[in-house]
Amino acid sequence: QVQLVESGGGLVQAGGSLRLSCVASGRTFSNYGMGWFRQAPGKEREFVAAITSSGGTTYYKDSVKGRFTISRDNAKNTVSLQMNSLKPEDTAVYYCASGGSSGIWTTPRGYASWGQGTQVTVSS
Repeated sequence: QVQLVESGGGLVQAGGSLRLSCVASGRTFSNYGMGWFRQAPGKEREFVAAITSSGGTTYYKDSVKGRFTISRDNAKNTVSLQMNSLKPEDTAVYYCASGGSSGIWTTPRGYASWGQGTQVTVSS
């Protein structure tokens, strides 16, 4: 069973930056695509970014393009989300997810395992 542990959340002022990390264990990390989702209070979980198993292809939610960067280090079983120019509307619990295949999925159904989440709060 895959285990995912996120870290790096916190409180930041608008315009600031945070870097989220997710360490995976339990299966061959380099075989599977990875994704980041977020969920704000009272809202559904939404896709933020995803990356293929090799790291060669990435995909982003329109509102984070140019501000967020997803990356992975297969040698360290780690996927990261660098978030710059943060806005109050980015406030949410951010979840790391491990895909069921090597590709990219933008819906939760494409992901087999989830981390516990890390809170990101952006103050105005």
